[in-house]
Amino acid sequence: MRVVADHARKQGVSEGTISRTLSGLTPNQRVIELDTAQPGRRSAPPPMAPYIARHVGDSIVSRGRSRYQQLGSLLPSIEQRYGVPASVLFAIWGHETNYGSYTGDFDTARSLATLAWEGRRRDLFEGELIALMKMVDQGVPASQLKGSWAGALGNPQFLPSVYLRLATDGDGNGTRDIFNSPADTLASIARYFQDAGWRAGQPWGVAASVPGGFNLDAYASKLDAPSCKAVHERHSQWKTVSEWRALGVNPRGPIGADVLASLFQPDGPGTPAYLLTGNYRVILQYNCSNYYALSVGLLADEIAR
Repeated sequence: MRVVADHARKQGVSEGTISRTLSGLTPNQRVIELDTAQPGRRSAPPPMAPYIARHVGDSIVSRGRSRYQQLGSLLPSIEQRYGVPASVLFAIWGHETNYGSYTGDFDTARSLATLAWEGRRRDLFEGELIALMKMVDQGVPASQLKGSWAGALGNPQFLPSVYLRLATDGDGNGTRDIFNSPADTLASIARYFQDAGWRAGQPWGVAASVPGGFNLDAYASKLDAPSCKAVHERHSQWKTVSEWRALGVNPRGPIGADVLASLFQPDGPGTPAYLLTGNYRVILQYNCSNYYALSVGLLADEIAR
């Protein structure tokens, strides 16, 4: 921890915060177990449909609609400022913490120190630990700094560095309270999406009908994604919606004819298919998983109905 303390000191963290945060920290074995656990290798991804059924079920939809109605007065100003539909913000909130009902109970300083000490991604987690100390220096109570085993915090599950960069005062009271304030939570998620390139007025994607015998392999993407390659390689080439229509692929929801989209049929021929826009890739920046991003999009659609 001495090296971390030196690095924090050079970045302007106060001596009191360094001492209070780093003193007495010990490795958390459970964090190490969770970090080193690797999913079993599969020859093909597991089916999407069961995941969607679990994560876009009646319970989470009804809770999302209820919260959406309760907080209705907050939403127009956030949507106008950031251009992100409130239903998408609620879908992220629902997926991350069940609308704030569970944000994690791991001591964040200990988790981040453990992950930095373990060494597999030392630079990343040392940086997040220093960012956490900067949060304390900015007035975030240490008692609130509990979250996931990997250091994600608050209702939107931001890493400390994301909090410093993008957390937003949505209710105008002078704080960026993503732990207790729905307005700050929703504004912060919206700012994250705006920063990641969300295009106002476009959907994340729409369900699509695909003609029988359609050879999706003929339209496989040739792009080499710099990150999350396994996720992006499952999407087709980009074509305008009008070009997809000419091939017999028809959107089943509103989307502009000139919008670029990729075709995604995760469970193969004869199963649900989607035309995905660039906004779907913004969701992937929050969590680079097709299971996550597709379920967020579908949950947002259900909340907005």
